[in-house]
This record gives sequence, C-alpha cells and structure tokens, in this order.
Amino acid sequence: MSKEFILPDIGEGIVECELVEWLVNVGDEVKEDQPICDVMTDKALVQIPAVHDGVITQLHYAKGDIAKVHEPLFAMDVAGEAPAPVSSVSDGDSVAPTSAAHLEDFILPDIGEGIVECEIVEWLVSEGDEIKEDQAVCDVMTDKALVQIPAKYDGVVEKLYYQKGDIAQVHSPLFQMRLGADHSPKQDELAVHKPQPVKESKAPSAQPSAPAKVNGKAVASPAVRRRAREMDIDITLVPGSGKNGRVFKEDLERFAQGGNTAVAQATPAQVEPSATAPVSEGTTRVEAIRGMKAAMAKQMVASVSTIPHFTYSDEIDLTELIALRKSLKEQYAKQGIKLTMMPFFIKALSLAIKEFPILNSQVNDECTEITYFDDHNIGMAVDSKLGLLVPNIKQCQNKSIVDVAEAVTQLTDAAREGRVSPNDLKGGTISISNIGAIGGTTATPIINKPEVAIVALGKLQHLPRFDAQGNVVSRSIMQVSWSGDHRVIDGGTIARFNNLWKSYLEEPAKMMMAMR
Repeated sequence: MSKEFILPDIGEGIVECELVEWLVNVGDEVKEDQPICDVMTDKALVQIPAVHDGVITQLHYAKGDIAKVHEPLFAMDVAGEAPAPVSSVSDGDSVAPTSAAHLEDFILPDIGEGIVECEIVEWLVSEGDEIKEDQAVCDVMTDKALVQIPAKYDGVVEKLYYQKGDIAQVHSPLFQMRLGADHSPKQDELAVHKPQPVKESKAPSAQPSAPAKVNGKAVASPAVRRRAREMDIDITLVPGSGKNGRVFKEDLERFAQGGNTAVAQATPAQVEPSATAPVSEGTTRVEAIRGMKAAMAKQMVASVSTIPHFTYSDEIDLTELIALRKSLKEQYAKQGIKLTMMPFFIKALSLAIKEFPILNSQVNDECTEITYFDDHNIGMAVDSKLGLLVPNIKQCQNKSIVDVAEAVTQLTDAAREGRVSPNDLKGGTISISNIGAIGGTTATPIINKPEVAIVALGKLQHLPRFDAQGNVVSRSIMQVSWSGDHRVIDGGTIARFNNLWKSYLEEPAKMMMAMR
C-alpha cells in the first residue's frame, strides 16, 4: 500500500527547505535509512533517509522546489504491507478505474501550544466508511482538553493507524483515506509548481499583454523567494542567471529596475543600450545575507546585546602534551583514529567542568534562574563551506579521549560538507573556537547563547621561555582567550577554572589520573 513520507522537523524554527537533489527515482527499491534526497535549509544541507524498506511510487517535488515541513515529501509502497483489498465484482458490474482515486494520509495537526502527542479516546468512523469534509473522525485527549478531529476532504476511510487508547503523535499520519481524483489535494499543490505554457499571440492586440512566465518552476533558495515577496515580484517572471535558470537576488534587482514586462519579455538580441544612459564611473555589488550567515548574524546580535561579556586571556605550555600526542598518533592512525590536539582540549575541559559546574550552565532571559547540566555537550566551531557551524559532542564526561577523537573527526568532516544533523547542532553547553588553526594569537570570542562561556584557541608558537634552572629553552606556547557571562561568572571563577584546565593540558599525567 502506498504510504506518504512526511518531511519531519529538520531544525529549530525551520518550516521549509529547498529540494537540492533526489538520490532516488520513482520505481527504485530502497532500504530503511537509505538517503532519499538532499535538502537545503537556512542552516545546513540535510540528507533525508527512508524510514521503511519499499519502492518509491511518487516524488512530490522537483529539484529546486521548496518543500514544506510536516507535509508529504514522497510516497512509497512499504515492504511487508499488503496492498489495498480489491473487492470482487460480477461480470455485469462496472469497475471504476483505480487511477480516478487518490490515497492520502491525514496528518494530525497542531492541537494546542506545546502539544506533541494525544490519546485516541474514540474513533467515530470505521475503515470503509464514507465521510464528508468537516465530519468528526475521532476524539483525542491531550493533557489540556478533549479535542475532536474533523476530516479535511470528502472520501472513504481506507486505514486507521491507531487503536482506541493508543498515543498518536502530532504531525504524524492519523488515518488514510481514498479521495476522488477531483478532490485530490495534491492537484492544487502540483499546479503551483507546474510550468505554465506561454501562448503566442496570433494577431497584434491593442491591449498590452501580460508578461510571460519565463521560469515556470522558479528555481531559487528560500531567502530569494522571501526577497521576491518583499519586493512584490512574481518570481516566475524573473529570468534566472544561474545554472538551470536559478534566480539570484541580483536577478530580482535587475528585474525590478528594468520593469515587470520589458525585462521578462526581451531576449538578449532585443535588449539595446539606451543612448541617454549615464556612464557609470564605478560599480558596486550587493549580496543578500542569507542562510547560515543570516542565522549567525541574528545569533551574535542576540548574544552581545543580552549578555555582558568579559574576556580573560592566558598562555598554555603544550610541550609535553604535543610529545604525548606524537608518540600515540601513529599507533591510533593504524586503527583509523585521527588523534589531533582537539580531543585533549575537550576532555580536559570536561574534567575541569566537574569542579566548576557553573561553566556548564544556562541562564533564563530574565536572569532569575540558572540551570546546571549534568551532560557536558562541548561544541567546537567549524569553518564550513556554508558558514560557521558549532556542532557539539554529547556527554563528553562519559567518553575517553579516543571516543572524543572519533566524534571530533566525524563531526568535523560532516560540518565541512554542511551535512551536520540538526541534533548535533542542538543542546550545546560550552564551546571551543579554534581560530588559531587559521591564524592569530588572541581573540574576543562571542558566547554561543544561551551558553555562559566560550574559549578561543590561538595559534601554536615556539617561543623562548626560562626553565627551572634559568636557562632559555624553546617551548610550544598557545594563547587562549575566554569570554564569560558576567551575570553569573566572575573573574576569579574563570581564572581558577582556567588554571585547572591549563594544568591538565600542561601535565597530561595529571589529566589521565583525573579520569574515572
């Protein structure tokens, strides 16, 4: 039986995404967890996997289309599920063509703020019943009220996905119904994406004709579509300058300056330079701030405008730690483990947090409550091709240095490709920024709100220092810069915390002894 796959939540606040690439075709057999498509949000490139074994029967969007969260993305015949029963008819009976009907899952909508599930109290219909639009289908109980769920269309109930007393999930299929072809909700949706043919005029008309749609599917990112709406421009009229006719913000600007009809209808051969156009002495280029850059801008403004930052700097002698890593690097490389310096920084940070839990906390907006976290979810800033990402390693307090090293490698590789899962970007409690990998010794890092602290690592330098006998020796020195939330962390606290963290890094044996 064909079953709709509902596009799940793919990030906090994400309501739509761009379909970048289908990785399967209609008719392909797929396995559970097999990637089906790549979608682009304002934060990352996300891969959508299958949740069942089966065969793809329909792809609801074309490449470049904007898909809506909590709406069907594709349909598939699920392996192991029996096909819809076919009733036997006599020779004299007429059989309606199956193509005249459409199977549609009814998605349980939002039924109250913060409600994510409900109990099925009573089904008011049975499988095979014919129902009308707005007819009550079932009663469900939330933790706030008894709610009656109505049908959205006329049709026949094909399947009930839950029994009386079961717990149903919001934004998941509640029941399936068979709609007539003339009532299929998908037809209206597909009509939006279907390119409209351009009709040629057989005779000149005295009235100006409406501008022709030059870009039926309007391949564009969500940010460009929003910009088009803000400028009151029909994006399907805008000639795209990108690959496959992709529309950029610059195309919108040119379209707006050139007029709604002249630019859309003119071909390159028809556009002639104006004899009276002023000669430009210089040019400028305007780009929209979108995607992760826009998200980062919003996050940074919120952080510096609500958190009183203060910075504390120190230097760490990493000579012994570098020697330890060098002695272990080849051994673990044979096991496929990339042992960099970052796992040591992260594990030492987790050990220090045990003594100073205030560094692993979160303050509410009014600064009237502080929440302490048992899990040390330590984030690391990664300079990806899509912008700055801060994935975090969960439960570092329970991981060994080798476990952390494997997680660092996995998250770094994923972040640089822009394929970090939404879960890896959520729930961080403290962050490390390795700006020294690019250059620079000190920084004033911005706290990753709602965290209360962040440290920036400077570049490693070989500098002269005095040893215990007063001799000048070469040591491996790194400058570190802390930023703390001065509402809950004072200078003395972060200094003592840094000294403990520093001692673990300067004396690796002390760090090993502190592990449990």
